[in-house]
Amino acid sequence: MAKDKTAYVCSNCGQESTKWIGKCPSCGQWNTFREIRIAANTGQQAARHAAGMFRDSQHNGLLKGNTTHKAQKLGDISVKDEPRLDMHDNELNRVLGGGLVKGSIVLLGGEPGIGKSTLTLQTVLAISDIDILYVSGEESAQQLKSRADRLAQQQQDTTENDHLSVLCENSLENIFACIAETKPQLVVIDSIQTISTEEVDSSPGSLTQVRECAASLLRFAKSSGVPVILIGHITKDGAIAGPKILEHIVDTVIQFEGDQHYSYRILRSIKNRFGSTSELGIYEMTQKGLREVSNPSELLLTQDHEGMSGIAISAAIEGARPFLVETQALVSTAAYGTPQRSTTGFDQRRLNMLLAVLEKRVGFRLIQKDVFINIAGGLRVTDMAIDISVIASVISSNTDTPIEAGWCMCGEVGLSGEVRPVNRIGQRLGEAEKLGFTDIIIPYFNRSAISDKQYNIRIHPVRRVEEALRLLFG
Repeated sequence: MAKDKTAYVCSNCGQESTKWIGKCPSCGQWNTFREIRIAANTGQQAARHAAGMFRDSQHNGLLKGNTTHKAQKLGDISVKDEPRLDMHDNELNRVLGGGLVKGSIVLLGGEPGIGKSTLTLQTVLAISDIDILYVSGEESAQQLKSRADRLAQQQQDTTENDHLSVLCENSLENIFACIAETKPQLVVIDSIQTISTEEVDSSPGSLTQVRECAASLLRFAKSSGVPVILIGHITKDGAIAGPKILEHIVDTVIQFEGDQHYSYRILRSIKNRFGSTSELGIYEMTQKGLREVSNPSELLLTQDHEGMSGIAISAAIEGARPFLVETQALVSTAAYGTPQRSTTGFDQRRLNMLLAVLEKRVGFRLIQKDVFINIAGGLRVTDMAIDISVIASVISSNTDTPIEAGWCMCGEVGLSGEVRPVNRIGQRLGEAEKLGFTDIIIPYFNRSAISDKQYNIRIHPVRRVEEALRLLFG
């Protein structure tokens, strides 16, 4: 029988030590080491037991017990696509890279109340062809039933949801016992911060508990082939709560973000071992649940701002999808001594760089002005092709001159004031033409990659920022 062990763990970063240390050698904090008791490996045994029973029931050819792994020649390894599970959600499938890979473990993080549980429950209700186990450590079975009935009623779904089993439990060992009994094909844990194991003598949500529970679930997923979805909390800084090793353990990390004052929600892939991390999913929060937004440009440009200054339209790309985004700027005289620089949905450091380019290369002095930038709709755009629209909106607000209707633009601005080329210029032009725009400003070096006969939109290539501003304001 394995004996219990005693270890010391830093409560700030999770660093382990065999003895108490005053200052943590990893994070440098003082008096953060706490003594914990590590019991026998009951959680690991439960994970192996649940995976073993699942393999026996599925008869998928996996060997029972310990399997000896041998090294293989690289040339002898066959390459084939990973079998994926259709989530019946186009936006979620896009972010995952085409679906959920069997045997993978996915971490979904987001702010409280942003809609993580709603998205997960809505998705598992739509997957009716497999057996799913939904483990909730935060809500009761009655609360989940009430939410599921509301979603099913709004979606006019008459199914009885016999494929979905609900377990309200916080013990990892009891969860594995239920998995061994029900033999699901998909497991959802809501949330990982509420689960605890008997191996660690600490409260649920601590660094060691989160790490050990995630590691046990990873062993189960890899050995049984059952995918696991973990729902996680985030800190006030926006990072996934718990030790950083949690993000290294899982295969995919998805961030569900958005402003609660807006109806739009963004699903981003921070880490993905089976797909691209540049994909983006957009949802709209309604009374009927989360609705997929297949064409975000039409929703973001519904309002008419003709005749208003400080507004510019940019053709941006997030992942593989193009959409037009509205950049709003407000420039006013500084009411106090120090001028303010504030952004919403845009990098503030990049705004400072663009304002320096305006002052140095174009001659607009905004050192005594407050500058506010907002990306309409509550979106956070990372595409640097909106640089030219940020500058145009700032000049439009500063001179109180509106930009003519029907104009949009794209282009990255360099430190010398040059307009640098952007990628996928054809998709940007096609999206602008589809939404009825008549003129578009593009970088000069992207001109050779397109043909005038291909698009019914007037193309204006520019080399420098001054040329773009001359086209817009004369």
